[in-house]
Amino acid sequence: MTSLHYTSLTDIATGIRTGALRSETVTAALLERIAALDPQLRSYARVFETEALLQSRARDAEAQRGNWRGPLHGVPIAVKDLLDIAGTVNASGTRVMAAQVSAETATAVGRLLAAGAVVLGKTQLTEGAFAAHHPDIDPPINPWSANRWTGVSSSGSGVAVAAGLACAALGTDTGGSIRFPSAACGVVGLKPTYGRVSRHGAFPLAGSLDHIGPMTRSVADAAWMLAVMAGPDPLDPSTLPGPVPDFAAWLGRPLAGVRVGVDWSYVSAGVDSVVVGAVREAGLRLTQGGAQLVEIHMPTAALDLVKGWNVTCGVECARAHAPWYPARKADYGPVLAGLIELGLRASAEDYAALERLRLEFRAELDAVLRQVDVLLMPNMPWLPPPLGLIEQGGSGDIGAAPATVFTAPFNYSGHPTLSLPIGQSQERLPLSVQLVGARGDEGRLLQVGHWLEAEFAFPGQPLA
Repeated sequence: MTSLHYTSLTDIATGIRTGALRSETVTAALLERIAALDPQLRSYARVFETEALLQSRARDAEAQRGNWRGPLHGVPIAVKDLLDIAGTVNASGTRVMAAQVSAETATAVGRLLAAGAVVLGKTQLTEGAFAAHHPDIDPPINPWSANRWTGVSSSGSGVAVAAGLACAALGTDTGGSIRFPSAACGVVGLKPTYGRVSRHGAFPLAGSLDHIGPMTRSVADAAWMLAVMAGPDPLDPSTLPGPVPDFAAWLGRPLAGVRVGVDWSYVSAGVDSVVVGAVREAGLRLTQGGAQLVEIHMPTAALDLVKGWNVTCGVECARAHAPWYPARKADYGPVLAGLIELGLRASAEDYAALERLRLEFRAELDAVLRQVDVLLMPNMPWLPPPLGLIEQGGSGDIGAAPATVFTAPFNYSGHPTLSLPIGQSQERLPLSVQLVGARGDEGRLLQVGHWLEAEFAFPGQPLA
């Protein structure tokens, strides 16, 4: 029997709805587990123990009156500490914002609360959601192996979900920050289409690249979370118009007729053979399940965007930090300060050239995704590396392929991606794959991901 702390969000929600579970019971159990394990794992920046228990009791009282807020009624979740929650600190992993109290609640968080979610606390992240934790912060620890990378920047969210310290968590992704920790910690991570989820109330790393999405223990959980968060928002003009699709309707659909595109040269060039093997095994299983594997060619601009990502990110990051940098430069860690300095030095022509390349890549990728339904590839070129080979909390290259070769291009293009674990290496580290879909077509990703999840049955319980 699955322990309560590893029970899926959908099962917790169903249990509360049927009366088999109470929100206060689940919330108290998770808070007890946080108190026991998080001093070592360090996934939370701050825990809202009193507030969470009060919220859970209120959800139970509403349930007794037959007043159901929504599909997440009473479910305890965590929120990355760069998303505003009114009356709480939003430090964004920095020293300069360490005492900054939010006046309002981010749209995505507000929608989760409106659907009945209980917020356990805010999870730790790298400084400003870039590549390294601030020197004052002890980074979160990977529950699968304490000497392995957790992924960045949503490191705390990945650890909290993997270790059973939250039913689900919110992450953000600018160049891989949902996908890296999802792959490293063995959880599901969904980066929606750009504009599917409002960015209002999220402190930016780079606004044109930032995506907000769920990190969960199952594909169905991600579908439920996205359905609640998604939709137009007048406070964020980049949000997509129109009604939110029924994402859960895609779960359980057969694979017959689904075309899965793979560029084997792109997938394997400079990539760890174990990672390539995981992609090949996923492709084989998909064909056995009725899907068609189609060889495609990724647009060549993908690698140029990977090389230029720091310029785009740096320029937009420098703008976001203008209230504090350079006036409080001494309060910044060297990695984020280096990105901001790069952004301040970058020329308008360099930035504009990357914007032109973004449009070309998006159009070319759209054309590829008219030939197939989804793309299959890794999340990162290697298994979660030892901390001795990669700066703790960093994302520098450690092998032949650039670290962000499978992530950054899709932040530029805005296409949705789904990361999911499909097994374990000989070292008992998570193996994962990434699916990429057409813009607006998260449902297809969820369909294929849900099938793969059932096929591989990843255990997903690194700690007792």
